[in-house]
Amino acid sequence: MTILDTIIERKREEIAISKAEISIENLKNSEFFGRKSFSLKESLKNKNGIIAEFKRQSPSKGVINDSVQPLEVTSAYENFGASGISILTDRDFFGGSFDDILNVRNHIHIPILRKDFMVDDYQFYEAKSMGADVVLLIAACLSPAQVQEFTELAHNLDLEVLLEIHTEEELKHCNADIDLVGINNRNLKDFKVDLHHSVLLKDQLPKNVLSVAESGIYHIDDFQYLKEKGFDGFLMGEYFMKNQDPAKAFEEFTVQIQR
Repeated sequence: MTILDTIIERKREEIAISKAEISIENLKNSEFFGRKSFSLKESLKNKNGIIAEFKRQSPSKGVINDSVQPLEVTSAYENFGASGISILTDRDFFGGSFDDILNVRNHIHIPILRKDFMVDDYQFYEAKSMGADVVLLIAACLSPAQVQEFTELAHNLDLEVLLEIHTEEELKHCNADIDLVGINNRNLKDFKVDLHHSVLLKDQLPKNVLSVAESGIYHIDDFQYLKEKGFDGFLMGEYFMKNQDPAKAFEEFTVQIQR
């Protein structure tokens, strides 16, 4: 069993508990359910292309930074030009929380991606209720039919979809309704990073699809390389969060890429 299999198994247990505690009807009555979502597609075109991530830990790296608060970090991300913000909501493996989005939503005016392992309709209502604008669909744990079904549900809830792929086989998960396609530079099964592999995969995407390079961007040179190869967005978390002051690290990075 891979780490991804373990995560999904645990995720289904969490969802069952959540369903028993809070109904979809109750989620629909939440503060943010009726709000108009911000568009990540539009924001990527108009800002620096970085989807800056708030992430406390990961299965591959362990604890990255558990001493900073979401609002402090995400406010800096917005102030220094991020196109969007990614917030992990998985608790057991990434140290995330629904509250990490809920507590910043009224203060952040750019798109927020709920980054989690979406395997059930219920989670999309959760995402809308907590104020997310975008959801992540991971091809490695979904069928092409599920991606299509979940994309339609997301759009009905005024949520955009970022589809994450890593292999040529997963190109089959793409459909005409997907808003953005993310290519994970890190293999979720063994956590190896290969930027060149991602570039080769990007070249096989439909020309009109916005592409996002995800994970494994550790240096300014990595960013520049991927930008030169035509990626529209860059989902980066560890690069900033591994610093004692992620806000300062993001500010310094944005100054470098503008030179």
